[in-house]
Amino acid sequence: MSIQNFNPDSVGVDNGNYFGMPFTPEASKLVIVSAPWDVTTSYGAGAVYAPDAIIDASTQLDFYDPVSPDRWREGIATEQIDYSILELSQRLRPDAERVIEHLEDGGDASGDYFIRKIRRINEGSAKVNAKIYAQCRQRAAEGKIVGLVGGDHSTSYGAIKAVAEQSGGIGILHLDAHRDLRCAYENFESSHASVMYNVLRDIPQVERLVQVGVRDFCYAEQEIAMSDERVVSFGGDILSRALFEGRTWASVCAEIAEALPQTVYISFDIDALSIEYCPHTGTPVAGGMSFDMAVYLMDCVARSGRRIAGFDLVEVVPGKDGCIDASVGARMLYKMCGMALKSNE
Repeated sequence: MSIQNFNPDSVGVDNGNYFGMPFTPEASKLVIVSAPWDVTTSYGAGAVYAPDAIIDASTQLDFYDPVSPDRWREGIATEQIDYSILELSQRLRPDAERVIEHLEDGGDASGDYFIRKIRRINEGSAKVNAKIYAQCRQRAAEGKIVGLVGGDHSTSYGAIKAVAEQSGGIGILHLDAHRDLRCAYENFESSHASVMYNVLRDIPQVERLVQVGVRDFCYAEQEIAMSDERVVSFGGDILSRALFEGRTWASVCAEIAEALPQTVYISFDIDALSIEYCPHTGTPVAGGMSFDMAVYLMDCVARSGRRIAGFDLVEVVPGKDGCIDASVGARMLYKMCGMALKSNE
């Protein structure tokens, strides 16, 4: 179907693309890359199936969005999904589970058996990071806005690297319940819990990491957040106190936006939201923002004149007993697409 024959008010089209849109990557301003991978998930798995589930759910969305009306017409395309990533994830996940269970039982990873398992997982993770990076780099080099749908949060690394290299200095607006600043968590070098540690270590173009809604982290992560001048924290406790003591969400969001440089990458872990929006996410944490609070924050960034050069949505886990996770993920993805397009006028 061509854009000329596409009716946004008609029934959603199941064509394998996000939102059932007819755009090709070449003819679009924004391209969504998928990363079906969740090998190192340390609690609840299933984010590997998020891209397909979100695509399915996205055809139920209506396209009019008052936050960014008609922006979809500039082109939101779906990069062909590399299902070899999913296949590798399914092969390596049992190895990761054995390592995690062994560590949780009080064991260590010094034996040859576990050393081999960990090495295999780290090599696989590096291969997947390279694949995601290559896909995102190609589209970023073409001048496209790059969006990524994970997978667990480790998949964001390649997208951030590609966008940062293309854009120069960037800031990351990191919405998450966790800091993700652990070093090689559970001996996995590309752990979902290590992605921002790896980003700060490896990607010099990242000038600022603004963490919003974080409310579950260890002492080592807190030390990094306090000692690294690139990290600015608006933790869940800070946000709650501000609102309880009478500040408006608008004023808080303006302060968050001011902490960011001119070019922004948004990394959105769905567990930044309150649990009712993402009941099956891999590591749920009590507290969190409402859907509308998160949308308002990102729109505040877009309206501040900052450019959203790329973004990701990760850790959505489709539930076996309902569709709320994928539905919320699809709606949030659409909002992010619209705001990114609006900010790139």
